Amino acid sequence: MGWKEAAEPVLTRMPAVQRPEGHVPFRRKLAWTAGILVLYFFLTNIPVWGAGGLAGNDVFGRFRSLLAGSQGSVLQLGIGPIVTASIVLQLLGGANLLGLDTSDPRDQALYQGLQKVLVIAMIVITGLPMVFLGNYLPPQQAVYGALGIGSFGMQVLIFAQIAAGGVLILFMDEVVSKWGVGSGIGLFIVAGVSQSLVTGIIDPSAGILATWFSIITGSLSVPPLLTSQGLGFLLIDAALLSIFTTALIYGVVVYAESVRVEIPLSHARVKGARGRFPVKLIYASVLPMILVRAVQMNISFVGRLLNNQLGSGMPGWLGVYSDGQAVGGLFYFFSPIQSRGEWMPWLGQSAATHEAWEIALRVGVDLTFMLVGGAIFAIFWVETADMGPEATAKQIQNSGMQIPGFRQNVGVIEKVMERYIPQVTVIGGALVGLLAVLANMLGTIGQVTGTGLLLTISITYKLYEEIAEEQMMDMHPMMRQMFGNE
Repeated sequence: MGWKEAAEPVLTRMPAVQRPEGHVPFRRKLAWTAGILVLYFFLTNIPVWGAGGLAGNDVFGRFRSLLAGSQGSVLQLGIGPIVTASIVLQLLGGANLLGLDTSDPRDQALYQGLQKVLVIAMIVITGLPMVFLGNYLPPQQAVYGALGIGSFGMQVLIFAQIAAGGVLILFMDEVVSKWGVGSGIGLFIVAGVSQSLVTGIIDPSAGILATWFSIITGSLSVPPLLTSQGLGFLLIDAALLSIFTTALIYGVVVYAESVRVEIPLSHARVKGARGRFPVKLIYASVLPMILVRAVQMNISFVGRLLNNQLGSGMPGWLGVYSDGQAVGGLFYFFSPIQSRGEWMPWLGQSAATHEAWEIALRVGVDLTFMLVGGAIFAIFWVETADMGPEATAKQIQNSGMQIPGFRQNVGVIEKVMERYIPQVTVIGGALVGLLAVLANMLGTIGQVTGTGLLLTISITYKLYEEIAEEQMMDMHPMMRQMFGNE
């Protein structure tokens, strides 16, 4: 008996959000999406009961914008377990170790059940060290002393709260995917990053508007603009470089989303019915970047846990830490560049304490990791999301369309698709990785990570396209058959 037969009784009985029967009207989809978004913001503001000393102690650091959630809330883990489980599934599926055909309803149910089991496993694997080893959610003595349950008992209660939050966000994502618009993961990332962007603009203490108001009113002294100090002030302190980088990334992503190779299609039976299949430059979307950054986040997480446990006994070649951040050793070189101060020594920040070769090696490792990882995960994403040449050819064949000038045959259509999809997938994945690193190095509004900004722009663009598609299908019900929604 294979693993599928042995695991089927468990995997097919995993709790799941029921799929809607028939078409869900657009307004109802918007209502579900808005409701889940309100619930998400509500949960991020519910603190973990019994935990204290949370300020500045976020284990995810600047990865937080990618993993959504909120430090010290019941959504402490954010979408981290979902993303890590997806990485495992992508790798297993890419190596063809699962033997699952997601076009088969039975295998699809097994895949979804396996994903839930892995998410729960990742909640345990991530949450337990965070609470019991890393001390990132320290129990309050006053609370567990009053309850008489001891420190360990309080830690169990804290873990139970963040585990419940991890399961909640899993099902919230499923509700949006089945009943709403877009995906829950994308929605939560957009919500978190947008919040940071808006805060970076309107924050009365350090926002861009407050800074420029102080410059205009003369309450903030400005060096002579024709000097290097004045130019540095405008670019860094006045955030002109951040504004430029944010606008540049926005423009490049929107342009890349519009660049496509359009393969002409015609209906085999309906004369005059024509269409086009677009192969976009960013064919796999920027979502695989979450997986690449999640790998780096998990490496960083392991390093911080080892530092907490070993302290001064940690070998220097493995990692040297200061204020919880890697400043030397392998973990330093594997940690991504997150800000200008980490590679510009003249700013007098962390880069000032490192040799030029150390900074160059770290930048090179980050670039290599993102370029190669972006391409690899883009390939895995395309295959598991049924966007590869074979799956696309079957979809075109089943819709009754064909490529003019070619025989109406799945194999022929697949060969045409193989001319474009694999190459565009690799190029697009590497391009997104390059943009993410450059955005981090130059800085963005609100200190949003480059990957977070890329994801927000791309997800918002796709939401716009999906909303337009949904409106079209509501106005023209016959379109639903063409899009495969009925």
